[in-house]
Formats: sequence, C-alpha cells, structure tokens
Amino acid sequence: MNPELQVGIVGCVMHAPSATGTRSLEESIYAVTQSALRDAGVAIDAIDGIVVAGNDELDGRAISIMAASGSVGGVDRDILSTPSAAEHAFVLGALRIASGQFRTQLIVAWSPLEVDSIRDALRLGTDPYFHRALPLDELAASGLQANALEDGDTTLRKTATAIVRKNRLHGALAYPDRPIGPVEEAFIAAGKPLRWPLTDTMVCAPGFGLVAIVLADRQTVADRHMQNAAWIRGMGWATEPGFLGDRDLARLPSLDAACEQAYAAAGITDPAHAFDLAEVADATPYEELVAYEGLGLCSRESWSDHVANGRSMRGGTLPVNLSGGALSFNPLFCAGLMRVAEAANQVRGRAGAHQLPNARRALAHAASGPAMHYNTVVVLEREMEGERA
Repeated sequence: MNPELQVGIVGCVMHAPSATGTRSLEESIYAVTQSALRDAGVAIDAIDGIVVAGNDELDGRAISIMAASGSVGGVDRDILSTPSAAEHAFVLGALRIASGQFRTQLIVAWSPLEVDSIRDALRLGTDPYFHRALPLDELAASGLQANALEDGDTTLRKTATAIVRKNRLHGALAYPDRPIGPVEEAFIAAGKPLRWPLTDTMVCAPGFGLVAIVLADRQTVADRHMQNAAWIRGMGWATEPGFLGDRDLARLPSLDAACEQAYAAAGITDPAHAFDLAEVADATPYEELVAYEGLGLCSRESWSDHVANGRSMRGGTLPVNLSGGALSFNPLFCAGLMRVAEAANQVRGRAGAHQLPNARRALAHAASGPAMHYNTVVVLEREMEGERA
C-alpha cells in the first residue's frame, strides 16, 4: 500500500444500551455517530463519505439507509449502504480511502430488536426453495456446524463450554452493567437444547447495539494532529458457497483466503506469535474454535490443551475476546464490526476496564451469515507502516 494512503481508525464508539425503548432507532444512530465524531475530534463537515450497514429484514422496513441518512449526517453528502454484513461497510470505507479519492470516511452499523421474530426475519435471506422451507435459521446452521466439528472428537463439548466461561468472565469486566449469563461450567453444560448440540446456556440472546467508526488517511491524521490511531496493516475477506450442502462445515476455506490476503499485506508469517490480542467471531463457542485454526492461532489437534491451559484468557499468551465477544453481548448484525471496533480500541488504548496494557498489534476477525458464510480479517497496529523498529 502507498504509505501516503495508509488508513487509520481515529474514532471508534460502540453503544450497548442495557435498556431499550428510551430512544428511537434514529435517535440512537445519531447518538453513536456524534460520539464517534467527538472521539475523532472532528465535525461531520470533515467527513468526505459515509458507509452504513443496515439490514432491512431486521429493521422491518425497506431500504434502511433512507431512514438512517439524516441521523448519520448523510443528507447532501456522499453515502453508500451495504446490507450483507456490518464488517463489509468497514472494508468498503477503508478501500475508498485507499483508492486516494477520499481522505475520511464514517462507518455506522446497527442491530435492532424491533421485529416480532428475529429468526424469521433472518430466514428471508436464505435460499427460498430449499433452506427457507426447512426452516433453516442461522442458529440451526450453527448447530450443523457444531455437529460437524464434534464428529469424532468426544472432548470438544467440554472445550466449547470452557470457551463460553472464558468469554463471559471477560464480558463481566467489559460490560459491568449488563447481565452476561452463567459462568459456571456445570451450569453451562446442563443447558436446554436449542439446535443440537447448542443449548440456551451456550449462546447469547440477540441484543440491541450500534457501532460507529471514523477512518482517516495519513495526511489527515498529521494535519489534524489526531492521536491514538489504529492503523490498518492488512485486510482480507472472502465468501463461502451459499448452499450449505456444497460446504464442509468443519472447514472454512473463506477464512483461509481472508487470512492469506490480510497476513500478506501486513507481513505476518507467524500469526500464533504475532499479536498481543485477538477479537474473533464467537456467535457460538464452536465458531471461536474453528477460527483459532483458520487464523493460524492454534491447530485443531491442540484446541483442548490451548483452552484448558488458559492461553486465550486474560493473562494468557494470546488473549482472545477480552470484550467478552458475542457470547456476552450479541447484536447480531453488527457483532462482526464490533470485533473490529474492540480490537481498534485496544490498540488505541481506549478499551476501558478491559484494556490490555501496552497493546500494539491486534487481530480482528468477523464472520456473518449461516455457518460463517462470510469471513473478514483485519490486522491493526498502533504504528504506521515503517515506524515499527
């Protein structure tokens, strides 16, 4: 990448209100947008373009961007929308700056709770002739993936339970005002089956959340004397086939491809030892486990030992999901963008109570869609390219 076109995260805010109904969705979007602009130290007039990510089915309306445009400051301003996944809005915004045509971008995404049935709403995005008639929702697809991973490994259930406990212990620190869920392994293991082998104690109910991120190029950061930027050193993204029957649900070739792109750009050759922390997809504990392998953090054969020895706990060799991940707070549509935002705030030294001291390089992984259909990988660093000794 041209050094002059490096992209930094200079503002980053997440809203996870413990109570809903106090503000309209439009008011909430406005609030998180203004918070991100204040964090970056700029006004909306300094933003060249806006990318929003909204899901019409979850919003319960057509063309969500129309309702959000005023709240994000998009009236008479360059604005785009992506409905596929919130993390894709981040990728699109970063690419717009890297193209040299923009200096700043505002990324905003939200995940509401306004529809009567979130599962039925999400089913509208599946194949209408086969999957939708089953009916196949995202939790069912995750259950199929968990079964594929458990096949032949009788110890994996215990390891998955330990992942839930780890993330919720982290989440209790990150969200002290929110009910996080059970942390006792015996209680987690004895949950009521939802989509076998997933139980009600192994997943987190959907939550209302919003994310806003301000991106800027190197020159803007210098001109405005912006502090605490998280620099994008590498990005990668890829997609699995849409039909589940065409996939090996125990493997993620799209994650392999995304890692190859991101690590090559960032010069990462030994990911298991390259990062101070990682934020990875964990809508289920099995997602986090398969991400360990795809991201090169831990081999499949070492999953149980890796988790049992606390290597991914706070204080371990590579802490994973210090925020508690989606197993602690799960705004479905923007959970992936939250992983990027959490990793960025760690690098920026603005993660609050769950800040890892002296975090300099972080890995963010987002997965969306049935059985991790989309995968996105982002490498973030405190220093710009060429500054690391």
